This record gives sequence, C-alpha cells and structure tokens, in this order.
Amino acid sequence: MKSFLTVIFFALTLAALADGVVAPDAKLEKLSGGFAFTEGPTCDARGNLFFVDQPNDRIMEWSADGKLSTFLQPSGRANGMMFDTTGNLIACADEHNALWSIAPDKKISALVTNFDGKYLNGPNDVWIAPNGAMYLTDPFYKRTWWDHTTMALTNEEVFYLSPYRKKLLRVTDDLKKPNGITGTPDGKNLFVSDIGAHQTWRYDIAADGALTNKTFFCALGSDGMTIDAEGNLYLTGRGVTVFDKTGKQTDHIDVPEKWSANVCFGGADHKTLFITASESLYSIQLRVKGANLTK
Repeated sequence: MKSFLTVIFFALTLAALADGVVAPDAKLEKLSGGFAFTEGPTCDARGNLFFVDQPNDRIMEWSADGKLSTFLQPSGRANGMMFDTTGNLIACADEHNALWSIAPDKKISALVTNFDGKYLNGPNDVWIAPNGAMYLTDPFYKRTWWDHTTMALTNEEVFYLSPYRKKLLRVTDDLKKPNGITGTPDGKNLFVSDIGAHQTWRYDIAADGALTNKTFFCALGSDGMTIDAEGNLYLTGRGVTVFDKTGKQTDHIDVPEKWSANVCFGGADHKTLFITASESLYSIQLRVKGANLTK
C-alpha cells in the first residue's frame, strides 16, 4: 500500500511540474535597478528589450547582449508599448493622452490624439492584432504632469484602431477600469483585465474588429499581461500569476518588489520572460515560448 501511494504521489508531482511554466532549475534574475517605475516591456525582432521608466520620462533599451541604454528621452511619458510588424514602436504616450508610433530612426507620429474631439482618459496598454489593428485600454489615473484633473470621457473602456489607422472606435461599454491587454496570435481572441473590478475577460474578435462573446476568464485584475505559445496567460501585480487557457491558475512567479507592472517574452529562443517591477527589471527562463513575437 505504501509503495502504491508513493507511485501516486510521484505521478501527481510530475503532473504539477508539467503545469508549471518555469524551466527546470531556472531562477529569477535582477537585470538592472535604480529606476523610478518600470513599465511597458516589449522586444523587437532582434531580441532587444524596450521598457519605460515613466516618471523619468524615458524609454530604456536592454540589448540582446545585456547592455542598458536610454533609447528616447523625453518619451511622451510612454507607458504600454508593442512593436508592429514594420519595426515601429507603438507607445501609449500618457503625457498628452495619445498613441504614438516611434520609427527606428526615432521619428514620432501621433496615431491617436482624441476621440470624438475629446482627449482620452490615458492610453495605458496596447496590443496589435495580426492584421495591424490595435486595441488600447484607456483607464483614468490622475497624473502630476497633466493640466487637468477630471476625465473628458464618460467611461473607462477599450478602443479599437483600424488596420489602416483611420478609424478609432470604442469597443466596450461596461468596464470599470481596463488596464492589461493582450490577444492570441491568430487574432481571434482578446484578453482584457478590468483591474478596477479584479477580473479578466476573454472576447472573440469579429471580422470588423468588434468584440463579441464576452466571457469571464478569472477573478484577478492585472496591470499588464502576456500570453505564451500554449495559451497560458500571465497576469501581473503581486509577482506574476499564470493561468492556463481554461482560466485555472497553474503557476506563480514571486518577484521581490512592491509591484510587478508588466511582462513580455524575448531572448534568442523566445523563452525568456522579462518583468518590469517597480524600480527594477527582472528576467526568468521558461520552458515555453511566448506568442505574439515580433517578426
């Protein structure tokens, strides 16, 4: 009987390990520190990591060979970011409630400056669909660098920018404070974290970009998020919490900081998870590759 129970315990242990995303023997590594507040990590096609130090109004670059430099300062108080397929860095430019496209030569183009003639609440995070369309969350967090203290828009919702960047539409109408956002690499599903309601939702993406079939995913809000090739979703806040595609929590990565703001995949094999956490930048090696990789 004892031998039988030992076999069962060993099998359950293997199953639990299989659910985990961290590579065997991998440890969390602090890459750099001394920032005011880090956010918005994203990797380019060459594996260079870009992230923001928002209070210091700068975008930082952690090169593929491990060197830190300032990419752009001032940066429009950039927040969430993602590279598009042509190598432009798309950034939520929080200083003037805009969405920017930053070319490789650092030339800046404003993609979004208002909605129906009113300034947005504060574009926070962005996800770019395979067809080039963009989804951005627009919560209101009062900033010391603004000259206004109230929202111009009635609600805090998610916006859709059409692939040719000509049409901006509001595609949700019932969220409290959307924040983290990501989608599946096939462009069929969008995940939105309503951090104000402590919930994350999954939507189907219609052919015209509209969001349909809103489905409860998990009872946890998130500042930023990413997704891996197996469909696991990574939510941030107190460390990084991992959920499988059914919404079941399968893993948690502890981070020794007050707050983990955002995450992205990078590295030569796309199995390095980068974490922007308060005053520092961290990484950890995973057993699974990221999805939505820049090509």
